[in-house]
Amino acid sequence: MKTQYYTATSLDGFIATEDDSLDWLFPLGDINDTSYSAFFAEVGALAMGSTTYEWILRHAEKVAEETGSSWPYTQPTWVFTSRKLPSIEGADIRFVQGSVAPIHAEMTQAAGGKNLWIVGGGDLAGQFHDAGLLDEILVQVGSVTLGSGKPLFPRRITNPPLELVSVRQVGTGFAELCYRVP
Repeated sequence: MKTQYYTATSLDGFIATEDDSLDWLFPLGDINDTSYSAFFAEVGALAMGSTTYEWILRHAEKVAEETGSSWPYTQPTWVFTSRKLPSIEGADIRFVQGSVAPIHAEMTQAAGGKNLWIVGGGDLAGQFHDAGLLDEILVQVGSVTLGSGKPLFPRRITNPPLELVSVRQVGTGFAELCYRVP
């Protein structure tokens, strides 16, 4: 079982624009050409920040077009938030706040031996890293720059550095990188 941060970023290191738009991402390639399907088949539980959750809520129609459901996950999902957010009927969503360590233990139990996915939020992934709970960073680097926005991973990791495990070109729009966290 691994705890993995799987995401996409612009070439200059932003996962979304300052207003949380992902419009820059979708024209770059087809998700079916990436490792996403194989990755997702091994996911047993998810964690996301409130911004990611609210993005899914705001784009429920587009998400349903792409996945067949306005909530695309059958796995239990922990949403880290300090605010009251609307729930989605029929979805296994648990709203939590505070330290990621006790939640990680709950997620591990619920995942039944499968991997944990930190879906969105560079800072949330950073909190798992800070607690010594992040095993891998898998990132699709897009062939665009945004100039500013929400950072990929707002943490300094220099010693020891991340260990590059694999690199793969995905069409003309992405480089797919996998790093092991030491």
